[in-house]
This record gives sequence, C-alpha cells and structure tokens, in this order.
Amino acid sequence: MRLRNLNTFVKVARLGSFHAAAQQLHATQPAISARIHALEEELGAQLFIRDKSGTRLSARGVQLLPYAEKLLAISQEMKQQICDENPQKGTLRIGITDTLAHLYLAPLLQHWQQQHPLMSFELISDVTLTLMRQLQEHELDLALMVAGHSNLPELVTEPLCSYPQHWVATPQRLADNPVSSIAELGRSPILSFPRDTRPWDYLQQLFRPLEETPVFHTCSSVANLLTLTLEGAGVALLPEPVLRTHLQQGRLTIFSPGPQPPELAFCACWRLDDDRILPQLLAKSGREIIIRRT
Repeated sequence: MRLRNLNTFVKVARLGSFHAAAQQLHATQPAISARIHALEEELGAQLFIRDKSGTRLSARGVQLLPYAEKLLAISQEMKQQICDENPQKGTLRIGITDTLAHLYLAPLLQHWQQQHPLMSFELISDVTLTLMRQLQEHELDLALMVAGHSNLPELVTEPLCSYPQHWVATPQRLADNPVSSIAELGRSPILSFPRDTRPWDYLQQLFRPLEETPVFHTCSSVANLLTLTLEGAGVALLPEPVLRTHLQQGRLTIFSPGPQPPELAFCACWRLDDDRILPQLLAKSGREIIIRRT
C-alpha cells in the first residue's frame, strides 16, 4: 500500500474535494482520482461518494480514515527520527520475561544503547501475566514475553522467536532413577516455572491423568531452575538455548518420558494507542538480535 495514495485519501477526506486536494498536493485532478482509484482497487471498497452535493466519505472511507492518519503519522515520525541530528531523549520502560533476559538482555541493551545513546531504559524482568498487566496499565512501553497470553484488542503483538523444550536431568540422577514414562516422571521432583505461566499450564495437563500429583518446586528464574537441575534437585522442562552448553559438556542429559513437549514461543507486545514509533523499532531490532544469536 503506497503512502502517497493514503496521503491523497486523507487530503481529499479533510478538504472534501478532489480539486482542493490536487491544489494542495501540486498534482492534477486526474492524478488525484487515479491514486484514489488505485487505493480503492487495492482495498476492494469504495472510499468516496461523489454527487451533486459534493464529495464525502463512504462508510468504508470513514472506517479507513483513522488508520490512514495513524500510518502517515508513524511514517512522519520515523523520518524525523532517522533524519534528526539530535538523538531522541527520554525513558523507555521495557518488560522482559526471565528466559529472554537470561539469554539476550546484554546484547539487546547494548544494541539499543548504540541506536539511541541518549535514551534511558528501565528494564523489568517478570512473568508474562505481570508484564501484560503492566503494559495494559501504562506501566510499560514494550514487553518481550511468552506468546499466547495476549489476544486483547488494545495490544499489538508480533512474534519474536520459538524454541523446543526438553526434559533434562543430570546423568547421575537418570542412572539412579530411570524415566521412560509419564508415570515414572511423576515420581521425580519437578522443577518448574511458577503457576499461571505457559510451562506450568502444560505440566498440569500432562500430569492430570496421574492418580497422585507430582511434587513441584517452582522458581521464576530460569538461571536458578538450571542451577537446581545441575545440582540434581530434580528434573526440569527447559527451553533448548538455555541447555545447549550444559548438554554439550555432558552435565545434563535429555530424556523423553512421552510426547514431545510443545515449543515455547515468545512475542513483542505494545499498546495500540501508543503512537510512538520507538517501541516498534525496538521490537524489530530485538527480534533481529535474538534471531542472529540463536
């Protein structure tokens, strides 16, 4: 969708005249009509009604206008940010779930510092439901969190990354307590993320058929869960990038007690009513950094 056509649409809508829009945009009236026609063809909808009383928006045109104005405003802000010789100042509050913080917080902050050297970044690490609540209550400007929790119309969500999860334990623990079924898994201490997280919800479904509920030990820190697993305190279901070095060193072993666990997906999220381009730019660059380092 061409911004020039959207800009022409907004001009005609505001002025109520193709002729007046042509004068302001220093274009011919046939050129203005051609741009509107191209936009209508692309959207598959009539945007203006022209009759003896003049030019007015159709119902679809009225629906499109606020979106077109927002896109043009974002485009203008983006140009100002890129071309402005004075770097942007201020504070941006970013929430990040613990797993992503453990893996990528340092390279993310370093990259953001290079791109926006005068910005201050307030970084909050917490579970996804807390981050989502803080985003809704305008306590955060951007959240990098586990996907699947946010389907709220006031929030914009874009995918970041997705990782397989593996059941792991120390070789010694598995030698002493072999695990080849969900029932045998349920007899081991389970090291888990806290209640109301996506991994916790999956484990509750997994163990629901068992007569006895396993013993769970929960922690919101993936680093601490990893340490507890390495010390032989139990078995854990953790995302693959967290485990990679320890698997290569033979300090942990993957085992399969049943069906392959689902991948753990992450997303970037910000408020729809936030007209600033910066949260979206940080989300985009964050995704590039994460993919590059995965």
